[in-house]
Amino acid sequence: MTIRNLDAIFSPASVALIGASRTPKSIGAVLTDNLLKTGFPGQIYLVNPRYESIREHRSYPDIKSLPVTPDLAIIATPPRQIPEIIAELAANGTRGAVVITAGYGEKEKENGKRWKQAILEASRPNLLRVIGPNCLGIMVPGQCLNASFGHLNPLTGNLAFVAQSGALLTSVLDWATSREIGFSHFVSLGDMVDVDFGDMLDYLAADGPTQAILLYIESITNARKFMSAARAAARLKPVIVVKGGRFTESAQAAASHTGALAGIDGVFDAAFRRAGILRVMDMEALFNAVETLSMARPLSGDRLAILTNGGGVGVLATDTLIEKQGRLATLDPETIARLDEVLPPTWSRTNPIDIIGDADGERYHKAMSVLLEDKGVDAILVMNCPTAISSSTDSARAVIQAVEQRKSIFRRPMLLAGWLGDGAALEARHLFRKSRIPCYQSPSDAVRGFMQMVRYQHSQEMLMETVPNIPGRFTPDTEKVRRIIAQALSKQRDWLSDDEARLVLAAYDIPVVQALFTATPEEAGTAAAVFSGPLALKIISPDIHHKSDVGGVILDLENGEAVREAAAHMQQRLTREFPAAQLTGFSVQQMIRRPHGRELIIGAFTDDQFGPVLLFGHGGTAVEVIRDKALALPPLNIHLAREVMARTRVYRLLQEYRNTPAADIDAVALSLVKLSQLVCDIAEITELDINPLVADEHGVMALDARIRICPAKGEATERLAIRPYPRELEEHLTLADGRRLLLRPIRPEDETGFQEIFAALSPEEIRMRFLHPMNSLPHKLAARLTQIDYAREMALVLEGPINENDDKTILYGGVRIIADPDNEEAEFAILLRKEMTGSGLGPMLMRRIIDYARNRGIGKLFGEVLTDNTPMLRLAAAFGFTCRPVRDDAGLRLLELKL
Repeated sequence: MTIRNLDAIFSPASVALIGASRTPKSIGAVLTDNLLKTGFPGQIYLVNPRYESIREHRSYPDIKSLPVTPDLAIIATPPRQIPEIIAELAANGTRGAVVITAGYGEKEKENGKRWKQAILEASRPNLLRVIGPNCLGIMVPGQCLNASFGHLNPLTGNLAFVAQSGALLTSVLDWATSREIGFSHFVSLGDMVDVDFGDMLDYLAADGPTQAILLYIESITNARKFMSAARAAARLKPVIVVKGGRFTESAQAAASHTGALAGIDGVFDAAFRRAGILRVMDMEALFNAVETLSMARPLSGDRLAILTNGGGVGVLATDTLIEKQGRLATLDPETIARLDEVLPPTWSRTNPIDIIGDADGERYHKAMSVLLEDKGVDAILVMNCPTAISSSTDSARAVIQAVEQRKSIFRRPMLLAGWLGDGAALEARHLFRKSRIPCYQSPSDAVRGFMQMVRYQHSQEMLMETVPNIPGRFTPDTEKVRRIIAQALSKQRDWLSDDEARLVLAAYDIPVVQALFTATPEEAGTAAAVFSGPLALKIISPDIHHKSDVGGVILDLENGEAVREAAAHMQQRLTREFPAAQLTGFSVQQMIRRPHGRELIIGAFTDDQFGPVLLFGHGGTAVEVIRDKALALPPLNIHLAREVMARTRVYRLLQEYRNTPAADIDAVALSLVKLSQLVCDIAEITELDINPLVADEHGVMALDARIRICPAKGEATERLAIRPYPRELEEHLTLADGRRLLLRPIRPEDETGFQEIFAALSPEEIRMRFLHPMNSLPHKLAARLTQIDYAREMALVLEGPINENDDKTILYGGVRIIADPDNEEAEFAILLRKEMTGSGLGPMLMRRIIDYARNRGIGKLFGEVLTDNTPMLRLAAAFGFTCRPVRDDAGLRLLELKL
């Protein structure tokens, strides 16, 4: 389930409190008081057989005695009673419940699991939704609903806060209320037996009053649902998260370098990045983010100007900015000249702009008025240190006045304030917040607030950035890999041999060093004759995965005799020091001489919650010591591969420096894309290392690899947190004129093709297809049409050659559906190049998308069409769509087809 019946929880017409009480300071009494005192306009029913009345309200003995069926039930009874209560409520038609009761976990763990499952089983047949158990409750200020045992009622506002921890919710509530920050929703999810973060993200993304979503997450329940919901929500409004348990060690026993480097927190961080969520590290940072998001105007860039009456705090702010990888704005010469006219001769004449310690309100006003008009400034941090010479409050009023006087400026920088001190700054901070200007108590807090906005802006750009075409597309030999792994599993092995690992990489077009595998030292010496130049010798053992750790790698051997002697010494040492390890042979390789080579590691491992995770970093024997790595969720494209690479220090070594040419970064990125495809295709791969992957100006070469396998529990794509490109939907078509077209799912790199289709449309065709005139297809819209979530949407496009003698292909059109989170109904749209109309492609596309929707279990297709779009209306009628006016609008028709 997703958002179904959540409206009954957050916007109910009636509420029943089961477990109401008049015992002072009991949870039931606090719930009763909160529910009755907030002015909830609907009906409230109190249920407790021990009382006839509570707080002058009638108390009902049980659920069956209620005069009506409540939309929402708040339950605070002993755990054993709750499954039966849920079943009775659901049978009567109640659509939502919040279970406050704790006691489902620690001391009676097995009983707790059984009761939670019983709650779920009782609720599902009638689609009753459950929040909790073990939660604080919910608060919806706009509905005057406080169904919690919190100590305060939140102010009404546009922020939603969702957390697993009730104590953390109350802390945020206390902090926000003192700063007059309001909320649209306050939700404690507790143990998440039903409603989870994915459900809440879907619901809040569509909630009009909610302009930003704050999350405190300790765990998630369904990775794919969470990722789909988070990506959808983050496209619409800011989503900010604090993750609890950052340093919890992974329970997975990892034998690979990749597994050893990974950790739970790193995986969550990769997931948040991929979803476009802004992550902050602690509650203080979350508070700063709340203040910034609730008050600051949108940010258009990352160039910060710092205006202060204290040079020292300007330096501290700059230090924090540079530490956080921010950017100081460069003042325009005209701005400096204008500041010269209004500031003392001793002002800093650079950014930070030190207007000197005796600055009064008038000086702040004049300096701000100039800065607000500098087009090279995206944001201004204005700070004040208290002095005996001038009033902090007057300076604040002057800044606010300067901003108010320039509200008409088309491009006005975002403004943040940092008023230092305690008593002297209190009134000034109040004035700023009243004027919707975020105000902080220290330079570092202010800069962190700014950088949170920068990171959020960057995450949004990442979601909408045009994806380049993959250089040198590759065709993997997936069946060959499946045969290799099946053979290994048939022998009950959980690691592929070195030879098998190389064959797997080669099947996915990852360059691997040539090697010969021998059984004895003598065979190794003979094999050396095949190569010229220095040689490398490595042991092969299913029991030893890190060869260098046991002296199992010897380099720069000159000839066959040296190889034979080294192999014999290896064999003796292994028998002596590791008698339990099985030695199956030796690998003889030619030494790879790449003077400019950089040693990298790329790999994959399996996370318990998010499934396969990819790793890129600094490779070599010291990989765990250096720990320079970044993680990403598959599937990857070139754009995402470059992004994960750029998050490491070794990425800078791949650039040109001194006399070292730049490495072939495209080749490295493409290797990551190929590795991503491998783990998307092959469910049996659980861990994989390529270490080192040597990269230089000539490309990449994998020198060593290890792959861990286990029998698959399902299809490869089922274990992924993000559904990959569905190749199974590709289909070749032959037109009547002999042209062959490929019908396939859309890809992110198709944005250019869509722009070309749009450019070829006439103004009338644009109006027909987009329902209103458009001069161009905005980048954000084009990116949204091509960068889709295959778990919730589908777009099929037609691709083919321009003519039979040309290898270049173009898009001829396509069809799409966008399903609701519950997969109940989907909106469809179709687009064809004008020259393809009348060729039968329209009906073909419509048939394909109807079949796809039906196979997905979608119940209804719908779409809005202009009344004068006769061809589309005829096509829809041919497929059985019904047609009716849209909201009494004679210009629009609603098409619907029940599946």
